[in-house]
Amino acid sequence: MPTSTLLSIQVGKPATRSADNISDKEWSSGIFKAPVSGRVWLGKTNLAGDGQAGLKNHGGPERAALAYGASHYPAWREKLAIPELPYGAFGENFTVSELTEETVCIGDIYQIGDVRIQVTQPRYPCWKLARRWGLKELTNMVLEKAQGGWYNRVLTEGYVEAGTSITLVERPYPQHPVVRVFALMCEWIEDDEATAELATMEALSIGWRRVFYGRAFAGIEE
Repeated sequence: MPTSTLLSIQVGKPATRSADNISDKEWSSGIFKAPVSGRVWLGKTNLAGDGQAGLKNHGGPERAALAYGASHYPAWREKLAIPELPYGAFGENFTVSELTEETVCIGDIYQIGDVRIQVTQPRYPCWKLARRWGLKELTNMVLEKAQGGWYNRVLTEGYVEAGTSITLVERPYPQHPVVRVFALMCEWIEDDEATAELATMEALSIGWRRVFYGRAFAGIEE
């Protein structure tokens, strides 16, 4: 596993936004993230200074921090014709080197300084990403590429700082990379055995477990 680095940390509080070229309705979101320097406290539910508007699908103990691979940015900058597209553009808290949805697995435990986090689920991009940039098709583009990033729970709280190395401590489920679990959720691929495993995997967030459980054991009486 190549050495990874926490390149940038972004936070942002929910705020109400006005109508735009996509919709004439106001909307509320915490997807606008700005970089912060120095040490930042990472607690069980989020980073200091961060917040989410839609807590049903964002934030909380199982989605305390969203990570995103920096290696995706060059292609997105070219595709979207935004040369200066900044880290945090996809609403992520952590922009990281080396790691991507292909190389990170559900249940992975990573050490960042004194902090330990565990990968809990892929991030399913929502409509707010499109409104963030005023690009109607952006959410679908990110979804089709399966490049939404991944959420993490916090096993050990502490301070994190950009420039810190990220070390893989444990990989209990190498058979379940984030990109494959995302494909299973979207039903782009079928794998009954994997679906059954994910249905009862404690490392996976409870919401995703419930979906896989419903698929794996539908119609089976207890």
